[in-house]
Amino acid sequence: MRVYVVGNIVVDETWSISDMPKKGTSIHGVKVSQDVGGKGANQAIILSRCGIDTRLIAATGNDSNGEWIRQQIKNEPLTLLPDGHFNQHSDTSIILNSADGDNAIITTTAAADTFSLDDIIPHMAEATAGDILLQQGNFSLDKTRALFQYAKTRGMTTVFNPSPVNPDFCHLWPLIDIAVVNESEAEQLQPYTVRSLVVTQGATGAWLIQAGQRQFCPAFPAEALDTTGAGDTFLAVMLASTILRGVAPDALALTHASKAAAITVSRRGTLSAFPDGHELTALLALKGEH
Repeated sequence: MRVYVVGNIVVDETWSISDMPKKGTSIHGVKVSQDVGGKGANQAIILSRCGIDTRLIAATGNDSNGEWIRQQIKNEPLTLLPDGHFNQHSDTSIILNSADGDNAIITTTAAADTFSLDDIIPHMAEATAGDILLQQGNFSLDKTRALFQYAKTRGMTTVFNPSPVNPDFCHLWPLIDIAVVNESEAEQLQPYTVRSLVVTQGATGAWLIQAGQRQFCPAFPAEALDTTGAGDTFLAVMLASTILRGVAPDALALTHASKAAAITVSRRGTLSAFPDGHELTALLALKGEH
């Protein structure tokens, strides 16, 4: 089984600040890290570190950031497609990390917007029934829908994490097999017709909703230094747990995901905060006891 992650890849710059700025104010900050990031890249990297055959289909620009991204990805056990650059600036995220561990993120989408269906679909030509297409909310409604429709024609399982949220994503639920949303996204998009739905509630835990049944899985406790990438860690490890065991999302998958997210939030940065392959292998071998 192979996972195709179609989304974005960016350079994450993390800045430490005392508190979130108010409109019209100027504040001091310290640049604490520069990492590869973007929700698509984050989820693909963690999936690959879990031992899942992963292809990340994402656009990089023809600038120094694009070259740097590709050099960093060579250190990960995944395939980044396409091989070439786009005539555009690579996308960038500025992450403001406050003293209380909260964050705000500003992300550009120029490279992701340049990435057309004609650019993307040829890289999914080898997909077969049972493979997985995972998307986030970085593309337009029409592009996101077309990719899920293509996946369905090939018998793929579709997984959607609609963040950043677009209100019109609510029209996509008939195409989705597994959805992972936070409370705000669930309220706005009403994804309750999806076969397997996970609603995350931050440090509290997450709900698993299937066939009208609801099960709450508490979060694994952690001292949060930086919450950046925690949601991506959660989703990727949950999905990896189900793939490795050949099951639908279940309580054990959410437990694995919670433990992995606890590792991420206990460290600063994005890529540098993620559990490594050894940590993930040990974590996924656990039977779910807190």
